[in-house]
Amino acid sequence: MKLLHIDSSPLGTQSVSRQLTRRTVAQWQDSHPGTMVEHLDLAADAPSHLDMDSLGFRLGIDADALTPAQKRENARTEQLVSQFLAADVVVVAAPMYNFSIPSQLKAWIDRVAQAGRTFKYTEQGPVGLAGGKTVIVVSSRGGAYSANPALAFLDHQESYLKTVFGFFGITDVRFVRAEGLAMGDAAKASAIASAEADIRAHTAEAANEERAALRA
Repeated sequence: MKLLHIDSSPLGTQSVSRQLTRRTVAQWQDSHPGTMVEHLDLAADAPSHLDMDSLGFRLGIDADALTPAQKRENARTEQLVSQFLAADVVVVAAPMYNFSIPSQLKAWIDRVAQAGRTFKYTEQGPVGLAGGKTVIVVSSRGGAYSANPALAFLDHQESYLKTVFGFFGITDVRFVRAEGLAMGDAAKASAIASAEADIRAHTAEAANEERAALRA
């Protein structure tokens, strides 16, 4: 089993999302011995945002006509999408930035969202091509949105990621949520404890499902 561990916060040791993805990966390895982990740190090595050079893979430019810059960008895109497709499990750190996700994470999504690789268009509409994976999104946010209907409309973080991974054909998308992190020390401690409980529940549930599948 291959697990792709993606971090996107630039806060280093101050990052709650990084703390929780580490725990998620460790817990997964405990319940799934032999899991191979690959770490992608988008804060340290983010792909560039799409421009005329990095859009080469979408524009269908003949390989011989690519400029050196386009070839470098195409190689980076191919590396990222191949890495994503090879993973059985993807753990994604997604802190909320201004009601959405970090631009580094969006830049990664723009590279892996490739027609013919992670989805395709048909006469009946788009079809995802990257199904069969488990995605665990570690969602961290300073405010509290999930239980407050008056604020839920501001959440373009979890809803967006669920839409994107669903578009890729991934139906097993699970959320580990730590919210209210900026609402005082007690709220932060409670949020982290709740997220850690989610981590234990998701990893145990996945292990139980796999054992049940093997017995069937």
